[in-house]
Amino acid sequence: MIRLSVAARAQVSRLASYYDALDRPEAVRNLRTIIAKAGERIEARRGLFLPAPRPYPGLARAGWLWLKEGPYWIAFASDVRGAIIQVVFHEAADIPNRL
Repeated sequence: MIRLSVAARAQVSRLASYYDALDRPEAVRNLRTIIAKAGERIEARRGLFLPAPRPYPGLARAGWLWLKEGPYWIAFASDVRGAIIQVVFHEAADIPNRL
């Protein structure tokens, strides 16, 4: 499984708690599945990777690449130990004001 930064881990936890509070266990399962799929794509270097989410080109960060998996935008970076997911945002989130 791919590593998550402290920020990404907190974001995923908040999303899961939000879905839990709405009694949407399928949304929690889907979120976990999407993170796993994104990790597989990143590790295989498969699919489209962008310098920033299409709607927010100003979010480009040195060393980060973004991908869209389901309704989520996910940024990752690589270091000597491999890739690490930096942030996870639902496409409807106010991403520029949360990053």
